[in-house]
Amino acid sequence: MVRKISLTLCFMLLTAVLYAANKEQERLENCGLVMQEIMNVPDNIPQDVIDKAECVIVFPSVLKAAFVVGASYGRGAMVCRTGHGFRGPWGAPAMYALEGGSVGFQIGGEATDLVLLVMNNRGADSILNSKVKLGGDASIAAGPVGRDASANTDAYMRAEILSYSRTRGLFAGISLEGSTLRPDDDATADVYGQKLTAREIVIGGKIGIPESGRHFVAVLEKHSPVNESRKVASR
Repeated sequence: MVRKISLTLCFMLLTAVLYAANKEQERLENCGLVMQEIMNVPDNIPQDVIDKAECVIVFPSVLKAAFVVGASYGRGAMVCRTGHGFRGPWGAPAMYALEGGSVGFQIGGEATDLVLLVMNNRGADSILNSKVKLGGDASIAAGPVGRDASANTDAYMRAEILSYSRTRGLFAGISLEGSTLRPDDDATADVYGQKLTAREIVIGGKIGIPESGRHFVAVLEKHSPVNESRKVASR
């Protein structure tokens, strides 16, 4: 009887672990799908903006209620360019969580996809280190939208992070000031099967891209293979 109970408990534990891993892998796959759909529409994120981004964070299907009640939060993944100064190709993803809310986060009861673009080393370093308050620890602005929009205006150049939302196909810049962003180490462990920090994944550059994250990385490589801000700075 004791052996039966032990085997049952082991089976339940294994099932729970596999479920958690599959759930996070599916979330990571959804990040790639969201990014592909957004990049396939020219009037969404301007090419000039994505080409200057050092990291991209996607939160699929975030609900307003999660922010109002504070009982839940948006969960997604971040991919950064590799190499010194983020000059290299896009690397392996780290899982992230978005918590809290703001007056600008008005999306009704609809599920909303969020995309954050980290525009410089200072912003990337803050996000990799620990939990940050957007608008406080890291400056954030609603990103420009449209084919002719540019990242070269003063407002966008000063911001460490540019933020976007997509609800029912409508795409726009959005204010997320007051929200907090942090590495989701438990979700990352579920994806990779081992404990890893976001910094180890992004800065180390030695972590392979998991199968569930390959689509996300491939979309970024296809649409923005070169960091144009670094290219210009090196001239």
